[in-house]
Amino acid sequence: MKRVITFGTFDVFHIGHIRILQRARQMGDLLTVGVSSDELNLSKKGRAPVYPLSSRLEIIRSLRFVDNVFVEESLEKKREYILQQKADILVMGNDWQGRFDFLSDCCEVVYLPRTPSISTTEIIEVIKEIPPVA
Repeated sequence: MKRVITFGTFDVFHIGHIRILQRARQMGDLLTVGVSSDELNLSKKGRAPVYPLSSRLEIIRSLRFVDNVFVEESLEKKREYILQQKADILVMGNDWQGRFDFLSDCCEVVYLPRTPSISTTEIIEVIKEIPPVA
């Protein structure tokens, strides 16, 4: 059995999230997803998520191609999470290209292309520009 693990914030869930998770799942028999805590998101992106952790966990758990979900508390614990989950493959978006190559001693590291023209950050910026309805 091949176990795949991936991580993300999964805030303002969109088609890009679906596609990367589906492609990750196709690489193995079991897909485990680490969902970044609100605190981790604040530290790595400089802003709190739009949706709270509990909602983001529920969204990811509801996907039929996701087998396990847990909370990612720290980027520095990736190795620990991989070993705990007995993952054979770490899948990340190619915006992280090369950042996790040091983990190739404990699992295969794969960077998948992101869906073009879609980004949670860009969606949030567009929404912020929409004038309020009076």
